[in-house]
Amino acid sequence: MTKVLFLCTANSARSLMAEAIFRQFAGDDFEVASAGTEPTQPEPEGLSALQALGVETEGLRSKALDDIELDSFDYVISLCDRARTECQTLCGDQHFIAWDFPDPVASKKADAFKKTAHELSERIKMLLLILRKESNRPQLFDAPMSSSKFCLIRYA
Repeated sequence: MTKVLFLCTANSARSLMAEAIFRQFAGDDFEVASAGTEPTQPEPEGLSALQALGVETEGLRSKALDDIELDSFDYVISLCDRARTECQTLCGDQHFIAWDFPDPVASKKADAFKKTAHELSERIKMLLLILRKESNRPQLFDAPMSSSKFCLIRYA
């Protein structure tokens, strides 16, 4: 089973929202968690934004990165620049992905949490599509095959 960890500084909005959205879209195919380098408490507006999208929020809580077994995750995704800077070197063999989303807590816009939830859901849908893709044909980022299997097309 593929395991994904979302990181943010406070683990109060972006990473918690990503955890809940990913869990809802992924079902039983993946294991997901979130953590923060300096965790606080879940932001009520973040939970409301998730509920407005129909995403389950029960059991969401802020967790410290120190309480997470980082080595057990296949993918670690940071959602803020600070978490990326602090955590990228800690992730040895995991695939580290940096998504820098603006902090809805610091925003003065009324719809900041809803916008963040929507943008996270779109990005997570794309990630899941990529992770679930199973194909035997060469992909754009696969290692090159022998040149005899490719044909050169010339345009006049």
